[in-house]
Parts: sequence; structure tokens; C-alpha cells
Amino acid sequence: MSQTFSPADVASHNNAEKGMYIIVDTNVYDVTKFADEHPGGAKILKRVAGKDASKQFWKYHNETVLKKYSPKLKIGEVKDAAKL
Repeated sequence: MSQTFSPADVASHNNAEKGMYIIVDTNVYDVTKFADEHPGGAKILKRVAGKDASKQFWKYHNETVLKKYSPKLKIGEVKDAAKL
């Protein structure tokens, strides 16, 4: 089942010990175990852990990558902060 995360929840998962979560669009992915498999290297994922990585992701990837890895890595969605 998918969970709902706040941006603060995701931000708290910013290293390998706590887990590394990233946001792409509105989806949250746990890339902790994937970091060593990442073709671009773990360093890149560590840099964006706990953050919205949408801009960086779409710069180097396309929809095919999400379709391939989403079932394995997606853990939920981010709930935006209340808008006034």
C-alpha cells in the first residue's frame, strides 16, 4: 500500500542510515538500496536524498525509467503543504 508523506517526512530521510527518499513529481521513492545500483553512481542519489529531485531526474531520464523502477522503488506520494 502507498503511504502519504509530507515534505518534512521526506526531508528526514536524507542519508543511508535513516533511508534515502526522493520526490519525483508527486511520488516518493526509497532509493536507499538502489543507490549502489544507480548507473550514475550513489553520490548523485545521496546529493538529492530528502529532496524533490524532479528537475534533476527529468534532465537525465525519461518516462521509461519510471515505468521500469517505479514498482520496485515507489513507496507513496507527497502531500503538499496547505495552500492559502
